[in-house]
Amino acid sequence: MLQTERLGPYLLSQREGLPKVSRDSLLLAEFVTLHRGDRVLDLGCGVGVLGICLAGRKPDLTLDGLELQPECAVLARENLSANGLSGRIWEGRVEEIRSLIPAGGYDLILCNPPYFQTGRGATAAGSRGVARTIGSEGLAPWCGAARWGLKNGGRFALCCRPETLGELMVWLSKDGLTPKRMQLIQTAEEKKPNLVLLEAMAQGRPGLEVLPVRIVR
Repeated sequence: MLQTERLGPYLLSQREGLPKVSRDSLLLAEFVTLHRGDRVLDLGCGVGVLGICLAGRKPDLTLDGLELQPECAVLARENLSANGLSGRIWEGRVEEIRSLIPAGGYDLILCNPPYFQTGRGATAAGSRGVARTIGSEGLAPWCGAARWGLKNGGRFALCCRPETLGELMVWLSKDGLTPKRMQLIQTAEEKKPNLVLLEAMAQGRPGLEVLPVRIVR
C-alpha cells in the first residue's frame, strides 16, 4: 500500500517494507551546500527522499540517483515524475558506478549510507534491512564512487556514525576529497553525538569548518 508524505512543496510516495523518510536524511538535506541548477547524484537513493528534500530548497536541479534495490528504484522514478522533477535513476551497486555513470558530471553527490555491517547493529527485515547493511569494505566504495562522479570542485556530503569518522577521513583523503564542513548532532546537551554530517570537496584546499553542535530531540 502506498503512503504519501508532504516534504515542503512536494509529495513523497512510500511503500510498506521499503526505506522511508528518516531524521538523518532530513538533516543531511538541510546541511548540504546547494546551488541553483546543481547536477546532483544520490548514492543509494532509496525511494528518492533526499532528492525531493533538495528540490524544495533550490529550483532547476537535476536529481539523479543510484539504487541497488529495483523496487526502490521504481518508486524513486515515480516520485520524480509525479512531482515534475528532472532526473534519472540507475539500478546497481556503488561499486559498479564506473560502468553505469560517466565520470565527473556532478556538482554534488550525497548519501545516507548504511550504518551497520552484516550481523552487527539493529537492522530491519527485507528491503529496509538491505538499506541499513554495509559491506565489509565499509565507507571506502562510497567515497570512491563519489570521487568518480564529481567534477573538480564538486561537493560530497554524507552522514555517518561518530565511531566511523576516523575511517571516513582516511578514505576521503585517499580519494582526493577534502573535508570542508562538519556538524555533530546530539539528542540532548548531556548526550554524546550520535550523528555526523560532513561535506567534502573534490581537490579542495585544506580547511575544515566545524559548525556548532545541533540538538535534535
